Amino acid sequence: MKKLLFIAFIITFNVANAQMWGMYTLYSVKGTNTAFLVDTNAAIYKKWTFPATSKTCFSSFLIPGDTLVRAVNYPGSIISGGPISGEVQKVDWNNNIVWDFVYSDSTHVLHHDICPMPNGNVLMIALDVKTAAEMVQAGSGVSTIRHADKIMEVHPTGPNTGTIVWEWDVWDHFCQVHDATKDNYVTSILDNPQLLNINYNNALDLLHMNGIDYNAALDQIAFSSFSFSEVFVIDHSTTTAEAASHTGGNSGHGGDIIYRWGNPTACGAAGSANFNVVHDAHWIPSDNPYYPNYLCGFNNNGGVGGFSCIDIFNPPYNGYNYSHTPGVSYAPATYTWRYTANATSQSEGSSQQLPNGNSLICLTINDSIFEVNNSGTMLWCFKPSAHVSNAVRYSKCYVRGPKAFANASATEVVGDTPVTLSSIATTITENNPTYIYSWSSMPAGFTSSQQNPVLSPTSTAKYIVTITDSATACSDTASVIINVNTNGINDKIIHKELTVYPNPTSGIVNISGDLLNTHSYEITVSNAYGIIVKKQSNCSTIDFSGFAKGIYYLSIKTGDSVISNYKVIY
Repeated sequence: MKKLLFIAFIITFNVANAQMWGMYTLYSVKGTNTAFLVDTNAAIYKKWTFPATSKTCFSSFLIPGDTLVRAVNYPGSIISGGPISGEVQKVDWNNNIVWDFVYSDSTHVLHHDICPMPNGNVLMIALDVKTAAEMVQAGSGVSTIRHADKIMEVHPTGPNTGTIVWEWDVWDHFCQVHDATKDNYVTSILDNPQLLNINYNNALDLLHMNGIDYNAALDQIAFSSFSFSEVFVIDHSTTTAEAASHTGGNSGHGGDIIYRWGNPTACGAAGSANFNVVHDAHWIPSDNPYYPNYLCGFNNNGGVGGFSCIDIFNPPYNGYNYSHTPGVSYAPATYTWRYTANATSQSEGSSQQLPNGNSLICLTINDSIFEVNNSGTMLWCFKPSAHVSNAVRYSKCYVRGPKAFANASATEVVGDTPVTLSSIATTITENNPTYIYSWSSMPAGFTSSQQNPVLSPTSTAKYIVTITDSATACSDTASVIINVNTNGINDKIIHKELTVYPNPTSGIVNISGDLLNTHSYEITVSNAYGIIVKKQSNCSTIDFSGFAKGIYYLSIKTGDSVISNYKVIY
């Protein structure tokens, strides 16, 4: 019945199809157990249905095309408020929940937005309950329970477990002029914009964070605050200990605020506020033709007549810091680009700046998702007639493209030794795909259209395969390096003494060989970004089931010199 109502109320129009970008829009219906991918003709391409108790809270994303990462209303949450989640899930294309992480009890709980990271971890927003005594000691002017926010980076370690590998807590970065005998006292709020005034408002949620984004190039995090009506930037390159301090990291400022924008009064500066309640803080990608690397926020009540608008502004970058004149608010004085909607979304809402310069906007108040160009002309509009907090547009090949993997029968050889290159592709969203293979090399000189060609390399080279799905014309590339020892010496290669299987794997990888029976050894697992995700000693199995899908490398070290690198596809 709900599906019939959903279809009956779809409204869509497309006045400039050639100017639109991408093909599929992802959205989750808040408070329900469904998520959808719809194409630009409003047809449902994919529907996820979760257990009845697993209701969507705020945001959902695809990584990278076939796994849904979603914030969930944990039914056991003790702390209430909106939107409290308490749970984050990863769900595969076939509706299987492959990771279910709960962080919720009487003193803390997840809420609002999440941000999947390139390394497979997830950034999450959580609140901690602070007692009246803690608030007084911190220099607050109120002596009642309040909620303080923190940001956690969680690494999946099993189907229902995760390790907090990095944390930033606003409790370490407050200031106050209320009581010189208490913690966080400063003589001037204006002179300390790197800290947040704990007495700026008396709301239950001191910050009420509601949007989070990660910039991998800068290794920084942006987040938005409902209570402060500001967008903030912090340094993620710190350790957790540095994040609790005022030094360290690329910026040199530890976990202090390195940029803030939208409401000068929150840090004691003169000037008018740009934001009137803000959500969905995020960076615009560097390939955007109009606003590369700008920041953006969903300004809930900031437009003419109190209408909601999308505000894009250009931070004053200064290396890993941001230029700032003491005693005044951070530049710029106002936004660079604004799109004002025809309604007011009092809470929630999102936007996404697309590679061709268009913007996808989710306006919660009238349950509409629409695309506009840089001139503000509406190109597409979709009304799901349901409460949607955020929406994300993806290209056809992001959703339906193959994932390519490359390997070789040996990656350390003596010159002129025959080697078989191997390649496979997976496209979970397609039925019985037919692939086209194209091999090349760096340095140039080798080409092949076979899936698994044989060659006899005479020098070290990288071999690259491009695998194309003939039906969708979507491609992906993978590579393998073959190191050639021209001296004919290969005494430290132990690949032939070990067996690593199955590869590709669906979870458990077995490791066997006589070498392991006679030596102590350590196994290190690194992801495709070179980040170590697991270490084990003297074991015969490695469990990959808590990791994100992708390529991993096993380093098996015996003694202090014998190391063997294996590529594992999971």
